[in-house]
Amino acid sequence: MKLIFKFGGTSLSSGQNIERVVRIVKDYVDRRDRVVVVCSAMDDVTDLLIELTREASSGDHQRIESAVSELNKMHIEAVEAVIRGREVRETIVRLINGRLEDLRRALLGVSYLREVTPRSQDYILSFGERLSTTIVWGALKDWGVDAVYLEGGDAGIVTNSNFGEALPIMEVLVREVREKVGGLLDEGRVPVITGFIGKNTEGVITTLGRGGSDYTATLIGYAINADEVWLWTDVDGLMTADPRVVKDAKVLSKVSFEEAIEMALFGAKGLHPRALEPAKQANIRVRIKNTFNPQSPGTLIGGNARQSSTCTVKGVMLVRNAGMITVRGPSMVGRPGTAAKILGVFAKENVNVMMISQSVSESSISVVVRREWVKRLKEVLEREMLTDEEVEKIEAEDDVSVVAVVGEGMKGTPGVAGKVFSAIANKKINVRMIAQGSSELNISFVVKESDALEAVRALHEEYRLRELET
Repeated sequence: MKLIFKFGGTSLSSGQNIERVVRIVKDYVDRRDRVVVVCSAMDDVTDLLIELTREASSGDHQRIESAVSELNKMHIEAVEAVIRGREVRETIVRLINGRLEDLRRALLGVSYLREVTPRSQDYILSFGERLSTTIVWGALKDWGVDAVYLEGGDAGIVTNSNFGEALPIMEVLVREVREKVGGLLDEGRVPVITGFIGKNTEGVITTLGRGGSDYTATLIGYAINADEVWLWTDVDGLMTADPRVVKDAKVLSKVSFEEAIEMALFGAKGLHPRALEPAKQANIRVRIKNTFNPQSPGTLIGGNARQSSTCTVKGVMLVRNAGMITVRGPSMVGRPGTAAKILGVFAKENVNVMMISQSVSESSISVVVRREWVKRLKEVLEREMLTDEEVEKIEAEDDVSVVAVVGEGMKGTPGVAGKVFSAIANKKINVRMIAQGSSELNISFVVKESDALEAVRALHEEYRLRELET
């Protein structure tokens, strides 16, 4: 089989964990599978680099030195734990030291200028994957695997110049990845590729944004027509609910692409919705696998997952860090462009809208966003819209959560919404806002944060998801 293995940050967080990764890859290579390895940064490194960039732009030289030293310690300890051969170990240590010196210089440049551009931030953030992937490559070489290190751009991940959230140029990408990655597989070699990183047509480093390493894996799978893409993480797969909320939540053995995308949009661990797009287009199966429990079958996304399930509901998802803003005014009725003005404020503040609902009377519009944006948005809306005749009041709530019921079996099934809200009413929980898309794949609603956990448990029980045969 032709397999793409992407390993997340927790899978690479220490030398011991990297050894697990190497064992997994070597096992499949020894079985004569053709394997491509895609690596994220070590756990928490990208967040540290983001923080470092911000501190460097304020001129904090001392923090730069201490953080680079911290990164050096973390990565060198991993090298020494997983690479036994002296020659390979010395080579990898030398490469890591060189890359960290490049990072240090980049951060000092930002600190002297007191400014960070999107282009320089992408360059700085790229070091997380470049460091971790170097170690994985070295460890595979040390274990006798004919591995080849490639940065994303060198592997053919060619993007536009939208730094921070670059989009692939598919025509070029497919041709380049097939030639470079596909060529190495044809030679019986194992490409080890940095996730998250690409390059624009001028050869400048770009990054693919949140979930970028998953995206790298599925883009490569699309280009070389892989049999499956396996996303290795620290959970056994997608689950019927967050196990921290519902103790008897179950791992879903199969879900459709549509169900997986909905779950990912609601924060399902180990998955980003954008990463599924290339796999869905090429009908390439995706598996969520656990690095720390590789014997578990995980969750299969795609294939015949849709036809195989008779379940109405497959999951109850929860987004806790939410807030709701409601704009009211009787004079809004029949006034074209009011919604556009409100959403225009959100766009100008670069805030993503999670949910939106408008009453048929047109006298109010409610919008759900991440909680950290609520106060700022209320202030901006008051400043820009309370002077308009049609807006009378702007309300903000920063103590709400979003609950979503997801399942492809909901399509065309009468009574799903009634059953959902009856279960919620039986627990004396008040629903603040409701939204359902025309796809009928999910019903989302807003409740007070204090009621959220009870709402999830009630729905999980109502649909008997602990007994789900998937």
